Amino acid sequence: MKILIPKALRQGDVIGLISPSSTCAEPEKIDQAITYLERNGFRVRLSRYLNQSEHDPAHTDRYKLHDIHQMFADPEVRAVFCLRGGAGATRLLDRIDYRLIASNPKILVGYSDVTALSLAVFAKTGLVNFSGPMIATELYAPSPYTEEHFWGMLTDPDYGRALRNFDKHDVRCLKPGNATGRLIGGNLSVLSSMIGTPFLPSFNETLLFAEDVNEPAYRIDRMLSHLSNAGLIRQCRGLIFGQFCKNPADENCDYRFDKMFAYYADRMPEGTPVMTGLSYGHIRELMTIPVGAKCTLEVTDEKFAFGAVEPVVEA
Repeated sequence: MKILIPKALRQGDVIGLISPSSTCAEPEKIDQAITYLERNGFRVRLSRYLNQSEHDPAHTDRYKLHDIHQMFADPEVRAVFCLRGGAGATRLLDRIDYRLIASNPKILVGYSDVTALSLAVFAKTGLVNFSGPMIATELYAPSPYTEEHFWGMLTDPDYGRALRNFDKHDVRCLKPGNATGRLIGGNLSVLSSMIGTPFLPSFNETLLFAEDVNEPAYRIDRMLSHLSNAGLIRQCRGLIFGQFCKNPADENCDYRFDKMFAYYADRMPEGTPVMTGLSYGHIRELMTIPVGAKCTLEVTDEKFAFGAVEPVVEA
């Protein structure tokens, strides 16, 4: 597969906004995010049907597809930011014009339900894109960590070579090792729903990263066993578990998650790095991850090193 690297953002560039998943019930957050982007020196272009929804999913899908194609076809738009996650992106995958996207490679950012769009775009076009903050969930009021990491990744070709975890998120080594591979992953629920479709990238020689929210340990276990039974996990060169937003009311939750992740780590070959605690997930301090980029991961009890081995944006 030919890998496409988008151009880095520069001040004055146009950022297009789309809503391929759910709508936002708090439109003031959209206004705040637009103000934030403009204050940082960018121009903002709203897609025609941004945050518009109908009860009929067929109509809603037409709106979403129109806006995706509109933003990638617009030669002035240099980056496409998603509104929020939720649901709905998986319905679009078989009707997206991937040739249009491949002919107009540009920055694409979103996570959670947007995992479906992110993985499909990489699988079909080879375009490196970014699993990171969105308009109505983080960018209306980003934390300093999220902000610094986000703009560094999108504007500096060398920023991604050394990715720093948030200092209050402890990395835990489950299996020590050092590996290099292309980053594939995102929200585990969405990713697992794509198994068996032509929109899931190859897992061969990859680093798999995953997070989820509001899912008990037994459901996460079921998803990971699905990946394992499909023969996908053992194709990976490393496993990176982010923040799984466990239920604080369940006093045994941490124990169950720890045992489950350790179980899958034990099934990986020796030398395959497996870790938990990456600053990635439905959290305020959110790392921006370059989907499809070739990265290296080294994890031991004493060391955590994670970063791209090549630029993730072009100067």
